[in-house]
Amino acid sequence: MKLLLTSVGWRKNPQIGKEFLKLVGKKPSEIKIFVVVTPIKYLKRNKHILRQLKKLRGVGMLEKNITFFKLDRKAKKEDLKNIDVIYVFGGNTFEYLYRIKKTGLDKLIKSFVRKGGVYAGISAGSYVACPTIEAATWKHADTNFVGLKNLKGLNLVPFLITVHFEEKWRPIIERSAANTKYEVITLNDKQAVLVKGRSRKIIGKGKGIFSK
Repeated sequence: MKLLLTSVGWRKNPQIGKEFLKLVGKKPSEIKIFVVVTPIKYLKRNKHILRQLKKLRGVGMLEKNITFFKLDRKAKKEDLKNIDVIYVFGGNTFEYLYRIKKTGLDKLIKSFVRKGGVYAGISAGSYVACPTIEAATWKHADTNFVGLKNLKGLNLVPFLITVHFEEKWRPIIERSAANTKYEVITLNDKQAVLVKGRSRKIIGKGKGIFSK
């Protein structure tokens, strides 16, 4: 199991990008990445996409090795051929989980990770890797406009993530953490949690980790 779960990638902490490259274990120019996004009409004009492309190129990755998968069709095994990293973007967590399951990408992700592929998440992409996405209903909650009833996530890790942590959210998160059976890890925008096998470590400084 090799995962990197973040709030905003390495946009605010370059060390996260360095740890990402070490986790993949290949030359940046050789890494092939599968970027998962919700349907975006003008993909290459989207400011968030452009910003992340810049960050991916900033660590030496080549744009020709970056494949975008818009969650608007069934996913196929062939989509992940020769891919090193599945990189799930940020947005509305409920929509991401709904579409990942509807397209069948959930099963492919689990198989990919079991076989040693790297999973990286930004915000919603981090939430969906957890046992459930219940933490997305805490603090400034995402709107469940897709009417998702089953909040079970991909269960790639045994803990919950809550991203974009700020001290003002501490009381809400502490109350919520007390009512879940899972360990909770909070990440501010300069932090990430890196999982390799059974080990994990927090990258970046912060005081917001809540254990059961």
